[in-house]
Amino acid sequence: MSNAVNILLAKEKDYIGAKLGMWIFLFTEIFLFGGMFLIYAVYRFEYSFDFYNSSEHLNLIMGTLNTALLLTSSLTMALSILAIRKGNKKLSTIFLFITIILGILFMVNKYIEWTAEISNGIYPNSPELLQKSKGEILFYGLYFVMTGLHGLHVLAGIIILSVMLVFVRKDKIRESDFTWLENSGLYWHLVDVIWIFLFPLFYLAR
Repeated sequence: MSNAVNILLAKEKDYIGAKLGMWIFLFTEIFLFGGMFLIYAVYRFEYSFDFYNSSEHLNLIMGTLNTALLLTSSLTMALSILAIRKGNKKLSTIFLFITIILGILFMVNKYIEWTAEISNGIYPNSPELLQKSKGEILFYGLYFVMTGLHGLHVLAGIIILSVMLVFVRKDKIRESDFTWLENSGLYWHLVDVIWIFLFPLFYLAR
């Protein structure tokens, strides 16, 4: 009896430790993007007209589509965790796979959007961009840096969720031990929340 209690207590400590570690990591990510949002706010206040003008050249439809993709992926991620907590491995796997596909579609759309901008000569330090006003240069610089960094986080999330998919299929993640999947879900939700802020800052600043 005492051994069983000790095992349960050890699992509880591991769970709390894993959750605490994940939240600390998420806070560092929030500080990283929070600093960038602050820089954006300062420059937008100083060059409001240039930011509004530059925003009109971004593809609002693509930005809206990517927002829908990530919001849907947050839902499927939550459903995957809910399913594994109820012991439904198959359903958890399906929802996790859908989440990964939605993340890949987001990256494909972002690649298409970036390619269109680059083909028009708009990219950091490009001759055409350097001919524009200082405010427009700052807007596009922030756009490529912030959405690019966010894209790297999405890519990392896709890789992490792919590993979690393998773990679920191999029963390394199951009803009694789903901490890894839950922490991966927290990371994915953070990625989605960051995009929810990026979308209006760049696409709706018009």
